[in-house]
Amino acid sequence: MIIQVIACLILIGSILLQSGKSEGLSSAFGGGAQLMAKQSRGFDGLLAKVTKIAAVLFIVIAIALVAIQ
Repeated sequence: MIIQVIACLILIGSILLQSGKSEGLSSAFGGGAQLMAKQSRGFDGLLAKVTKIAAVLFIVIAIALVAIQ
C-alpha cells in the first residue's frame, strides 16, 4: 500500500510538471518562453516516460490489491 501512495505522488508530480502542448495562456505572459521550451524537450520526454511508468505501476498495484482482498 505504501508503494501505491509513492506511485500516486510521483504520478501527480510528473503530471503537474509537464508543460501543455499548446501552452495556452502561459505563452501570453512569458515573452522568451518559446526559447526555453525548445531547450527543455529532453526534460519533457523524461517526464512523459516517468508519467507512463508511474501510471502503469499505479494500475498494476491497484489491481493486485483488489485481487489480494
